[in-house]
Amino acid sequence: MATQRPFGVTILAILAIIEALGCFGMAALVGTLGAMMETWVPDAAGMFAGIAMIVAAIAAIIGIIYLIIGWGLWTGQGWAWIVMMIFAILGLIGSIIALIAIVGIIPLIINIIVLYYLTRPHVKAFFGRGPPPEAPPPPPP
Repeated sequence: MATQRPFGVTILAILAIIEALGCFGMAALVGTLGAMMETWVPDAAGMFAGIAMIVAAIAAIIGIIYLIIGWGLWTGQGWAWIVMMIFAILGLIGSIIALIAIVGIIPLIINIIVLYYLTRPHVKAFFGRGPPPEAPPPPPP
């Protein structure tokens, strides 16, 4: 692992942690709405509450996954690089599919940038996926 974390990796780690916090917020919101459903729709409260709790649990699990990924990126864990590559490739595929519906150009560009960045030699070296970058030659006397 390289001694200094690349700036872009720091950004990706922070974004993963923000995503985790968003998932936790979504889980709390959906869980609360599910619990309140009985007063709003008494006839279907059980069904709606059950669905809401399942969605809240899934959001919380995804939040935990993103939190772990954020930590892995922050600390330069090799598995985090692999997971981000997989997520970026899946996002790229999803963006291409969405592009057919003319809504996915921005996610497509973002996923291409992430894939390009994660394959840079200094980033791969930080995650232990390549040789450390060579030090620049000393300046002439």
